[in-house]
Amino acid sequence: MIRVAAVGDLHVGPEVAGTYRERLGHLAGNADVFLVAGDLTRHGTVEEGRVAAGELRDLGVPVITVLGNHDYHSDAQDEITAVLQDAGITVLEGDGTVIDCHGVRLGVAGGKGFGGGFPGKCASDFGEPEMKAFVETTKDFAGKLGCALLGLDADVRIALTHYAPVEDTLEGEPPEIFPFLGSYLIAEAIDAADVTLAIHGHAHKGTEKGETPGGVRVRNVALPVIRQAYAMYRVDVHGFEERTASPLASGAAAR
Repeated sequence: MIRVAAVGDLHVGPEVAGTYRERLGHLAGNADVFLVAGDLTRHGTVEEGRVAAGELRDLGVPVITVLGNHDYHSDAQDEITAVLQDAGITVLEGDGTVIDCHGVRLGVAGGKGFGGGFPGKCASDFGEPEMKAFVETTKDFAGKLGCALLGLDADVRIALTHYAPVEDTLEGEPPEIFPFLGSYLIAEAIDAADVTLAIHGHAHKGTEKGETPGGVRVRNVALPVIRQAYAMYRVDVHGFEERTASPLASGAAAR
């Protein structure tokens, strides 16, 4: 089994530098890969990006991340991406990567994603150009995600996004904001590929467990949801095993 540690929504800033990293001391002994589902920073500044890189660098396992909406807030997403990459962290945006885990090829594809809503309660690309552009953003991402997942030369595939692919993991959030928390188009891209697990963040008041219409397990790993340093899941060529508790179950970085 491949041991997958996952978390999202760290929201770090200079005043909490080192706080989250203190909770990762046993990560290398417990996980084979660490997936981070976006919102590494609070306001998307380069300074905060450097703090995030310091929290996640040299952990003894491959670290793969996507950015979140907070990481875009100051229009410094490209600079933050470069800072993270310089720290040896893989940053995905509509593409994928493959790593070897005990002879099994684990493929991870993903990106930030976007909103749009879910069947019966979704935006449509009709009317004003602003609305068309909103929906087109999600359509474009879903297309890239689908191609990236299908293009992975891997034994096991995981989808990693910030925005949610299903409503299940948004339960607890006000239904009125569901269209701004995810899109069913992301789930369609996931279901079109041979994906074992889909991981996202973003919905702080949401629920951990969900499932796509095609039966892919979805997990919301936002820190306020999992309430521990990271969640642990096990995957292999035969499927998915439910999470085990992190050995660092208490506390979370400031949000």
